[in-house]
Amino acid sequence: MSIPAFGLGTFRLKGQTVIDSVRDALDLGYRAIDTAQIYENEADIGEALADSGVPRSELFLTTKIWTDNLSPARLIPSLRESLERLRTDHVDLTLIHWPSPKGAVPLRESLDALREAQTQGLTQQIGVSNFTIDLLRQSIELAGAANIATNQVEIHPYLQNRKLAAYAKEYGIHLTSYMTLAYGKVLQDPVIVDIARRHGATPAQVALAWALREGYAVIPSSTKRANLASNLEAQKLVLDDEDMARIATLDRGERLANPASLAPAWD
Repeated sequence: MSIPAFGLGTFRLKGQTVIDSVRDALDLGYRAIDTAQIYENEADIGEALADSGVPRSELFLTTKIWTDNLSPARLIPSLRESLERLRTDHVDLTLIHWPSPKGAVPLRESLDALREAQTQGLTQQIGVSNFTIDLLRQSIELAGAANIATNQVEIHPYLQNRKLAAYAKEYGIHLTSYMTLAYGKVLQDPVIVDIARRHGATPAQVALAWALREGYAVIPSSTKRANLASNLEAQKLVLDDEDMARIATLDRGERLANPASLAPAWD
């Protein structure tokens, strides 16, 4: 299994805004697109993909199952609905978006349904999102580490999630960083700005390059073509050990995605 290191995030983008973002991204060379049922933009993305002319075989599409659809009775039907909206017969990766609140749906049932969706060819790979060490441990016991393509979690210079990252690495679980720019907060950070100046790069490129060097996949979003192009260049930026050590000092456990009704007991 493999996850593209660089993709396009679409959280909070809808309608013509997300259509334009996906269109520009594909034109610039992006091939991995990340969405979710709760984003309510799968149909818009499907339209942009259909109009792009990019062969399906060149695309890597990720969607996420919302908590209302985690039961065996709803998971596969909801995924089929996602495929209809995306205008494709399969996605490349399907994730459990958030763990079932208060364990309402047993994790085993959701993972078994995901595995069945994989068997039916509706998704090539499966994984999880917003899972803690304990939830990852359970997932590994239930599905096997080799069958969990990634755990998509909030990771940025202000929330480096070191305990979770160490556990995931020990068991060979890949991590995808979302909110890598911390809603833009890190772009004003003096340390990030100084490293960017030294490399002749942008602060966004530095944050993304940091995550890439840590081994995480990244899925930054933007509605501006220039920023989409600039972000893509982060793959060429090589940070040295001193840069990485300086960024390591920025960790302050600042979590930005923490909805009371969904959040598990974080590590």
